[in-house]
Amino acid sequence: MSSAKEEARRSAAVTLSDMEMFIFPELIYSLVLANLMSPRIWAWRDDPWFDGVERMKPYRRITRLKQYIMDHYAFNLDLDTWGLTTREREMERFGSFIAPETLAQSNALFGYEGDKYYFDIDIRTHFGLDKYDGEVIPYWKTETVEAMDAFRHKPEYQHGAGECVSLATLYAAALFVVARIPLSDIYLMATPLHSQNFIDLDDGILTNNRRLVTKKMWCNGTALSAQARRALENERVTIVAHETGVLHTLYPEATMARSSCDLFTEKIGHFLCTPLSDELLGNFLRHTQDIQRCFQVRCSRHGQDRYVPMERVFAYEQGSPYRVTDNTRAKLMDEIAGEEFCDQRLPSRIVFDDLEAFVKDEQIDIANDEGVRRLKEQFASDCLNAEVALESLVRFCCTRPQLPALANKTFMTDQEPLGVDAEMTRDEIEARLDSIRGSNVMADLAFHAWRDLSRIDPEPFLVAAVQRCPVSKEAMAALPEREIYDALNAMANQSIYDGPVRLAQPDEVWNFKTGDGLEKAVLMANVLRAREPETKLKLQLGEGEVCLRAGEREWMFATTKALGSAEWVVPG
Repeated sequence: MSSAKEEARRSAAVTLSDMEMFIFPELIYSLVLANLMSPRIWAWRDDPWFDGVERMKPYRRITRLKQYIMDHYAFNLDLDTWGLTTREREMERFGSFIAPETLAQSNALFGYEGDKYYFDIDIRTHFGLDKYDGEVIPYWKTETVEAMDAFRHKPEYQHGAGECVSLATLYAAALFVVARIPLSDIYLMATPLHSQNFIDLDDGILTNNRRLVTKKMWCNGTALSAQARRALENERVTIVAHETGVLHTLYPEATMARSSCDLFTEKIGHFLCTPLSDELLGNFLRHTQDIQRCFQVRCSRHGQDRYVPMERVFAYEQGSPYRVTDNTRAKLMDEIAGEEFCDQRLPSRIVFDDLEAFVKDEQIDIANDEGVRRLKEQFASDCLNAEVALESLVRFCCTRPQLPALANKTFMTDQEPLGVDAEMTRDEIEARLDSIRGSNVMADLAFHAWRDLSRIDPEPFLVAAVQRCPVSKEAMAALPEREIYDALNAMANQSIYDGPVRLAQPDEVWNFKTGDGLEKAVLMANVLRAREPETKLKLQLGEGEVCLRAGEREWMFATTKALGSAEWVVPG
C-alpha cells in the first residue's frame, strides 16, 4: 500500500464515515477493537442489570444485553449531526484508490440504489437528501461508544444514540465483553445501506440496529422481521468482517481466514432458509400484504362455515396476543366482530385453510420442481398471479444472500492473529493489541479509532479535524475570533473521551457542547483554517495548557490532557 493511501486510511480511522469504511473495510473491525478497549463497555459488567449474567446460558445473556442496548441507545441517522460533503469532493479524495463507476455500483452515497425496492422508495427522498443538489451527500460518521454516549448531552436525546454501523460495532464488542461470546462466533456484515451482525449460536442470531432476530423470527412475517430482511433480500453484502480479517466484494485480496469465510457462508445460508410448512405459509401472507386480498379464512360458527377476508384477520392480530398461524387461531377468530363474517365463500379468493392443509399433508419441498408445480396448482385464482406469488413464497422461505464471491479471492495469511480471548482483562487486551500493531492492520487502526494521541501520530487526527468536520466550521463561520474563543470557553470543560490521552474531534465538541481545552483549541483551528487556508497554524502543547497560534495571534486554553510538550502543525 502506498504511503499516501496508508495515511488516508489512518485519517479515515479517525473520521469513521460510512463511505470510508466501504473503501477501507478494515475500519469496521478497528472500531470493534476500539470499543473492546473502552472502559465504558467494561463498566457495564458492574451494572445491576447484568448481575449473575455469567451463570446464564448464552442466548439469555445475549437477550439481556439486547434489552440494555434498547434502554440506553436510540437509532440516529439525521443529516445534521455530522454535516454534509459532496460526491465531487470525496471522489477527489478517493479517486486514486477506487474507480468512480465501482463506487457507484456498490455504495449508496455514490449512486447505488440496489434493486427495484430502492428505486421505488427513492433513496435521496428516503434519507432527506432531496432538498439538496444531487451532488450533496452526508458525512454519516460511525460513532465510538463514547460518542454514542455523548448524545445524552443534546437536549433532544435522553440517552445515547448512533447509526447502524455504530450499533453493530457496539454490539460486537459488548457481546464479547458482557455476554462472553467468543469473537470467533461474531461476524459483521455491511451492505451499501445497512450494517448488522451474525452470531453463530444455535441456529444463528442477527443483530438489526438495536434488536435481535432469531431464525424463527426471520420468517414470522412481522414488521420487525420485514425490516430485518430488507437489506439481505435487496442488497449485496459488500463487507464481511471477523476477528481473522475482512472480506470485500470488490477487492481481490481477503484477510479473513478462508475457513472462517466457508463457515460463515454455511451458517448464514442455513439461517436464511426454512422448509415450507403450514405455519410458514401463514407467515408469508402476513409479510406479503398485497396478496392478502386474494385469500380468506374459513371457520365454523354454530355449525355453519363462515368466511373472513384474510386482511381483516391480520388486522385483528394487531394488538392481540393471538395469531392465525399458530394454535391460538380459534381465540383470535373469537375476537373478530360478527359483521366481519360472510355466510358464503368469497368469490375468487383462495381458502387459506385448504391451502394450509395441503402444505401440511403433502410436505411440499419448494426446492423441488415437482413440488413447486403441485403447489402452483393450489395457488390458482382469478385474483392472483400464481407464478409471481409462488416466486415470492420461495424467496420468503429461502433468502439467497449476495455474499462476496470466494472463487477468485487471494487469501492473505501473513496477518498476526488478534489473540484475544474471554479470559483476558481489558488492560491485557489493550496490551495485546498494542503489541501486534506492526503485523495486524486492524489492531493498528484501532488506536486511531480509539483516539489515543499518545500512540499515534497527530497528523491523521488533525487532517480529519480540519478537512472533515463541517458542522462546527459552518456554525462559527460568521463569528469574530474573540466570540469564537469566548463561546468555546463558555462550554463545559469535560472531554467525552476518558483519560489524559484520548481526544474528541471538533464536531464532537460542538455537537455535545463539551470538551477539554486541547479539543477546543483544535476546534478553533478548524474554523480558522477554513477562513485562512494560507495562514500557518500551530498548537503548542505544554503542561496544563495549550496555545493556538495563527501567525502573530494566539489563544490559550487550559487542558487536563497529558500528551507532553509538543508542537503540532495544523495541516492545510
